[in-house]
Parts: sequence; C-alpha cells; structure tokens
Amino acid sequence: MARPGKIVCVGRNYREHAKELGNDVPTAPLLFLKPPSAVIAPGVPIVRPAVSQRVDFEGEVGIVIGATLCKATPEQCAAGIRGVVALNDVTARDLQKSDGQWSRAKGFDTFCPIGPEWVGVPPLDAITVVTRVNGEEKQRGSTADLVFPIPGLLSYISHIMTLEPGDVVATGTPAGVGPLQAGDIVEIELVGYSTVRNPVESQA
Repeated sequence: MARPGKIVCVGRNYREHAKELGNDVPTAPLLFLKPPSAVIAPGVPIVRPAVSQRVDFEGEVGIVIGATLCKATPEQCAAGIRGVVALNDVTARDLQKSDGQWSRAKGFDTFCPIGPEWVGVPPLDAITVVTRVNGEEKQRGSTADLVFPIPGLLSYISHIMTLEPGDVVATGTPAGVGPLQAGDIVEIELVGYSTVRNPVESQA
C-alpha cells in the first residue's frame, strides 16, 4: 500500500500485554505516532540500530482509513474504514524505558513493516493476529479482546486529530512480545486478510 500520511498507534490495548510489561491498563486510549518514514514493505529488512540493545516485535491489526473522520461517531468510523493490514510496531524496548516517551523507540527507519491491504470491513471484533519468528508462533490475539474496541477507538482519535484517507491506526499488540536478532525472519499475519514478513539485520 502507499505510505500513509500518519500512523496513529495505541499502547496497552490488550490487558495481558500491559501486564507482561508491568503496566496498568489505561482508562483511556494511550496514543502515540510512528513516522511515515518508518514504513517498509514485506521483504525489506528491519534494521536493529546500534544504539539499542533490545528490539522487539509487536504484531498488530492495522486499520486503513477510507474517509475523512473528524469528531465522528463510532458508527461513522466503522463505515469509514477502507481495509486492514498486518503491521509490526517494532520497538527499541530499552530506549522506550529510558526515554520516558516513545518517539525514538518507535520511530527508527524500518520500524513499521506493513503488509498488503485487504480492502473491506471484516468483523471488527473477530480479527486474529498471529506473530511468528523463524516459523515459531510467539503471539496470538483477537480484536475481541481489545480494551478499546475499534469503532470507539477511531472515534476517540477523531476527536483529537482528523483521520484522513490512507492513514493507518495500529490497534495494539497482544501478549508475547519479544526480542529480534539479526538473521531472524518475523511474520505478522491477520488470519485470512494480510501478512507481512521481514528479515532482521543489524546496523552496519
């Protein structure tokens, strides 16, 4: 798909993931942005920056926006979805902890692999996301388990910033995140819809 204008991400949107990192479940969606320059296509290497000692995978359901959504209702947001994509919210976990905010940890070049878009609106509470590293399953989650379900989440975001056609909203990662090493192959699959698979390299 074309590079999105913006990528709005949601942190700690699965209870078990919040728990595994020792965090409380938020009472309102926890939002952050990834830069469009972080986006890469399937097959393009994820590059571990030399400044980080731990780079993690985070498999997520990406929602592609198809209509301008500004202060929209959940129903308007559900109708304004263009499609879904598999997305890897790659994170320099040590920098996330040390910085206190997440722009650097989430924003390196190559830190947002996005799969091919599946055009349409699948059942928003029944999308399964699976992460595999070197063929071994590491994460499995369903949008049925989201703390903040997709239509309400999009509505919340649209009351802060206008969502525009082509924008992507990453809806959060389930439990099971872990580190990537040079030589790994990481795959995020939205079962029945989209897959993104990338090798991992260390910065030269």
